[in-house]
Amino acid sequence: MLSEAASFCRPLNAAKSMAPEVTLSSIFSDRPAESFAAGCGLVWEGDPASHVFEVVEGVLRVFRIIGDGRRAITGFLYPGDILGVSIRDRYLYSAEAVNSVKVRRFSAASFQQAINLSPELRPQFFAKLCDEMAGAQEQMVMLSRKNAEERICTFLMRLADRRPGGRSDTMEIDVPMTRLDMADYLGLTIETVSRTITSLIGRGVISQRGRHDMRIHKYSMLARLAGDGDDMRGNGPGESYARQAVWPA
Repeated sequence: MLSEAASFCRPLNAAKSMAPEVTLSSIFSDRPAESFAAGCGLVWEGDPASHVFEVVEGVLRVFRIIGDGRRAITGFLYPGDILGVSIRDRYLYSAEAVNSVKVRRFSAASFQQAINLSPELRPQFFAKLCDEMAGAQEQMVMLSRKNAEERICTFLMRLADRRPGGRSDTMEIDVPMTRLDMADYLGLTIETVSRTITSLIGRGVISQRGRHDMRIHKYSMLARLAGDGDDMRGNGPGESYARQAVWPA
């Protein structure tokens, strides 16, 4: 019987005109979607890393519990993101659903085998690893050099970058995470997050539209307050320089 990876890679041996496009996402295409309610755990730090997951709907928070019991959120994953792409024997983090989430899972061993067998997947996998490294570097700079207001403005800019259709100086953004989530991600207290958001609202930079919705009224000012000056990133949702990476010859 063919393994998951061998079965997946079989079309690669057919004529190119008949073979479907091969992407990291296509690995998961025939996997059933699993649903998780808000607050439910998907993986736990220290458990065997037996599966890789693709987020189909909703948002995941990825976190670690440090020695004194505090939670440090290291990132949020959105539809199209892959959890566990940095293969290890055990998960180095826990992942929970921020809101209602659907994911597809693929065996970690078969995922790695599929990458090894497919020349089309290797550069995509490499780009994903570059994205993770770039994100980790951005987070280190933000936590080590930026003050509370700059961190929160940077965070709101990142949410704006994920907005479908690109960003503009005035736009609505979805904020699915709680202020406690924001605090644990930005290395702040929830009181500081709330006070800073209130200040931004008072200055007309943003407004609260609902429990999980905000409106940015002055994106250019938000960028300046973030300490980034003129924002040099791409205008599309989720664009980054890491995605320009290519597989080394």
